[in-house]
Amino acid sequence: MDSPRIQQLFFQHIKGNLPGHISMVDDLAEVLDISSDSAYRRIRGEKPINFEEMAKLSSHYKVSLDNFLNLQSDTFIFSGQLKNNSDAAFEDYLQNVYKNFSFFNSHADKHMYILMKDIPPFVHFQIPELALFKYFFWMKSILHYDSMKKVKFSFIDPRYDQYKDISKKIINLYNKIPMTEIWNIESINTTLRQINFYYESESFENIEDVHLLYQKVEELINHIERQAELGVKFNIGEEPKSNSAEYRLFVNELILGDNTYVAELDGAKITFLNHSVLYFVATKDENFNAAIFNNVQNLIGKSTMISKVGEKERVRFFNNLRKEIYRKRKLLN
Repeated sequence: MDSPRIQQLFFQHIKGNLPGHISMVDDLAEVLDISSDSAYRRIRGEKPINFEEMAKLSSHYKVSLDNFLNLQSDTFIFSGQLKNNSDAAFEDYLQNVYKNFSFFNSHADKHMYILMKDIPPFVHFQIPELALFKYFFWMKSILHYDSMKKVKFSFIDPRYDQYKDISKKIINLYNKIPMTEIWNIESINTTLRQINFYYESESFENIEDVHLLYQKVEELINHIERQAELGVKFNIGEEPKSNSAEYRLFVNELILGDNTYVAELDGAKITFLNHSVLYFVATKDENFNAAIFNNVQNLIGKSTMISKVGEKERVRFFNNLRKEIYRKRKLLN
């Protein structure tokens, strides 16, 4: 394949990964500090891009050159946030999640697959009490905020108010994305263990808050069961709409997922791997994504679908989740 053709394919790949509202020409001109006319000529392959420009574009758009130069490699390029200890770490995390979901929703054809180890963190945002508890857990035990060292959990703590608005925006965007999830009975236990841990370490201002949290976890499970029954996603406390996003739920009783996310966006794929509890790194590497996607499809083939169909299995599965909640609640004095 000649160089101009490779260059054209390179820019086609970049364009396919840009949100629909962003002009590639304008964005390219800004990244390379060139005119729009010069950007057009590079896109059409009329003017070759040099190595320095290629490096800038690959870094800015997170593109692997292996796909375009036919290099044989066993390495994959990932991008994402690393855990940090700044005072704005949690706000930065929420902003990054919001940007990713906004990007997903800029595509006409989209679908996300999740190999569930835990209930996705953003799903808790639908219930204010669970959202507040998750803020507390992440800031105190994962991000290790100095200001949280001696803090006990309380629903009326005003420090969490600043996160409520963006959390609502995140869950609204999340619920617009068609979804396939593979669950295991263990998927609920992370949240239950967190509640139990803080109870045993006497980190609740009011013991009644512990009971309320277990009640709210059950409320969330009931909502997810309703979504599975109808096969669509919608906000808790609301009814599904005619354009509600598809929701497919599978159960695999043998394999516990690892919180891997695979997004299909207008034919392209992105894989997100979980790290440091809260964070994700992502890759657009075609070979890696094809392998992960094939693995997801194989797991789906070995799992039981309980959304819209499989009523008996669906009722059994969610009853077992509720039994886990009841079992943990019995441990309270």
